Amino acid sequence: MTEGKISTLLQAIPLPALLIGRGERILGANAQALALLGQQIVGRHFITALRQPTVLDAIEGTLRDAKPRKTRYLGSDGAQDTSFVVSVSKVETDLGQGALVCFEDVTHLEQAGQMRRDFVANVSHELRTPLTALMGFIETLQGPAKADAAASERFLSIMMAEAQRMERLVRDLLSLSRVEAEERVRPTDKVDLKQIVESVLHSLRAVAKTSDVTLRTDMDDTPVIVPGDRDQLIQVVTNLTENAIKYGGRNGTVTLSLSTTERAPQLRGPAAILSVCDTGPGIDQIHIPRLTERFYRIDTHRSREQGGTGLGLAIVKHIVNRHRGRLRIESAPGQGAEFRVILPL
Repeated sequence: MTEGKISTLLQAIPLPALLIGRGERILGANAQALALLGQQIVGRHFITALRQPTVLDAIEGTLRDAKPRKTRYLGSDGAQDTSFVVSVSKVETDLGQGALVCFEDVTHLEQAGQMRRDFVANVSHELRTPLTALMGFIETLQGPAKADAAASERFLSIMMAEAQRMERLVRDLLSLSRVEAEERVRPTDKVDLKQIVESVLHSLRAVAKTSDVTLRTDMDDTPVIVPGDRDQLIQVVTNLTENAIKYGGRNGTVTLSLSTTERAPQLRGPAAILSVCDTGPGIDQIHIPRLTERFYRIDTHRSREQGGTGLGLAIVKHIVNRHRGRLRIESAPGQGAEFRVILPL
């Protein structure tokens, strides 16, 4: 097999692939393999290009007994660690017996598996704390405080708060699951975003008053009609406004603005822009890229005290994605925060 034929064959393989032949040297490699292992590997001994012992052992074993083998290759693309399943197979060439080595990228599968493990661990941790508290209070009420009416009243009040915390967590988990299941199906109903904002403000005025927060609006009387799921958009506005009330601080101001534009750069077309701003302590830039991750909290203790589950912004992100919109967060320490939802008209 000539060098040209080897190159043509390897280029037809949709995975990074290289051929090792006589003298245990690399006879050829396709473009993907060159990008993965280096541009100058052809002609070199495979040990100098593939330095991981498990991969070297697999190649040497196949060259020795002609049996196919699989192993793992760990690398990095500069931005993240990568993982490949390496398949080594015997091939016959004009120059004798060789080995075809293919690299299948399974990084996304590894990441998905890690995300599932992290999710289960986070849910378990979030549920374990209130469950442990409930079990402790129940044991106390069954024992030392059995006949103590005052202690029973106090403990039952705390138990109710812990049970409500678990109920909020389960509700948000179910909501997130439903949103993710529908994320690929774009809603087509026409809804009035202005009416949704007014409805949410009406329902949250009591919460704002309790927190000594002033709610303000900046929008005209013209309806803003967008294709959307009314219930999910209500959830978006509610979650963002509640967060602004909770974390904006007492005696602060939360302003909801609604406008339209003929061309939003993020969508390259006409859009409705909903903005929720607070006058709170602001958010450090290091946290902003991770705010929409599940269970990510800037201040875990404060978030739990405020009744947060760590899922609100994750739900908002998935709902906005379903509506083919964009979520933008801007903030700086001491300058409040702005959460901007951009939805196509």
